[in-house]
Amino acid sequence: MRRRLPTLPPRFSSPAKAARPRRDAPFLKIDCASLPPQLVESELFGHERGAFTGAVERKLGRLELAGGGTIVLDEVAALSPAGQAKLLRVLQEKSFERLGGTETLQINARLVALTNTDLPAAVAAGLFREDLFFRLNVVPIVLPPLRQRRADILPLAEHFLSALRARRGRPDAAFSDAARRALESYSWPGNARELRNAIEGALVFAATDTLEPENFPEAIRAANSGIPVSLSELRSLEEIERQAIAATLEATRYRITRAADILGISRKTLLEKRKKYGLK
Repeated sequence: MRRRLPTLPPRFSSPAKAARPRRDAPFLKIDCASLPPQLVESELFGHERGAFTGAVERKLGRLELAGGGTIVLDEVAALSPAGQAKLLRVLQEKSFERLGGTETLQINARLVALTNTDLPAAVAAGLFREDLFFRLNVVPIVLPPLRQRRADILPLAEHFLSALRARRGRPDAAFSDAARRALESYSWPGNARELRNAIEGALVFAATDTLEPENFPEAIRAANSGIPVSLSELRSLEEIERQAIAATLEATRYRITRAADILGISRKTLLEKRKKYGLK
């Protein structure tokens, strides 16, 4: 499944999740871009004790845990060459070994691969295996960006708000009519991740349980008003970024992992930017 980065919330990660007979089976996901290659392989295949430094006990991988369920490989193009070769074998032979193991295990899981990468171009550039591409490209689905699916914006927004209420301690939070119009008017270049982060940020900063347009980033408010931002209000990207990072760090009481999640960046990137901008 190819989509703009990223357009699917977790419950929509498989277009056939509700289909029988796997409806009630495990539904597992691996983000291939967020982990080092060895950890991605460990998450997928599992490992035996002593397979690598830090492997102090046997760990079952997602292929083993999924049983007859579904495994979603997010950003499959980020797999290392070795990881691509191992995944190809899984698809061809329906079997694998844990890292450091010799026992061959059979699988019955369904694999769904997600990417925002142009895989044919990656194949042509030698960055992705052609044989693996053909194995994965059996039922391709191209999902348009959120700006081309306006009818999905508010249902997604309600889904994210429902998921975030308890997490942020705001069980009664709801969108005002004006906030709904603002969300529908914005183009969402960052797709679902930007939408989710905007809603979580609004929950952090809103003084009441009613989320208003002013609780959302300036770009969203401007899109709703239809009035261009004046030159006197324009700021450099660095200034906007610095203020966003500073506000998020303060709101999360400097919990780096949580702040990075809200901002949609990695912990490492946040630490680098924190140092760059001289934030405490």
